[in-house]
Amino acid sequence: MHFFSAAIDREWTTSVLSVSIVHRRSKTCHTMADAPRNEDIVVTLRPATMADVDLLRRWDEQSHVVESDPNDEWNWEVELGRSPDWREQLIAEVEGRPVGFVQIIDPAREDSRYWGEVPADLRAVDIWIGEAGDLGRGFGTRIMQLVLARCFIARTVSAVLIDPLISNIRAHRFYERLGFQFLERRQFGLDDCFVYQLTREEWVRRCS
Repeated sequence: MHFFSAAIDREWTTSVLSVSIVHRRSKTCHTMADAPRNEDIVVTLRPATMADVDLLRRWDEQSHVVESDPNDEWNWEVELGRSPDWREQLIAEVEGRPVGFVQIIDPAREDSRYWGEVPADLRAVDIWIGEAGDLGRGFGTRIMQLVLARCFIARTVSAVLIDPLISNIRAHRFYERLGFQFLERRQFGLDDCFVYQLTREEWVRRCS
C-alpha cells in the first residue's frame, strides 16, 4: 500500500469536500515551497464507486503508478462494492475531472492486517495521480493537503503513516518536505519499504 510515491514527487464522512486552496479548517497548510502556485485550483474528493472501475484499471496500468507499487492487486470490482467503516476510497477531481485516487484506512482495524499490530489512533494513506499528463501541475500537493486535513479532523488521530518503496528516493524527499519523519525500514510482502509518520503536532505546526 504505497501508491503515488513516484507520481507525487514529480509534481511537486463520505461527503464531497471541495477547496480553492483552503481546506475546511480555514487555513491552507503550505508544505512545499517549490510547489506550483496554482491558487485557483479547485480540488474535490468524492467516494469511489463501481462506475470508476474502468478508470482505476486504466490508471493501474500507467508506468508511474506501476513503479510506485508493482506487486499489489486492488481487485476493484470487489473492493468498490464494499464499504467497511475503517476505510475511505476516494476519487480526487479538479474542476470535475478525475485526476487521482486516495485510500485512507484505520490500520489497526483493516481486515488484511497489512500493518500488523499498530496503535488505534493512526491513519494510513495510499494516493496517486492517474495520468502522466497530470503530473507536475500541483494537483498532488492540493490533494495531499486535503487528505491530511481529512485524517486529522478526528481528534483521536495522532499520526498518519505512509510506506513508499525504498527505491523511490524522490518520494522520500517529498514526504519529508511535507513533515513526515522516517520510522523504520520494513518488508511488506514482496515490497521493501520505508515507513514514514506525520504527527498531529507537526501537521498543526506547519498549518499555523
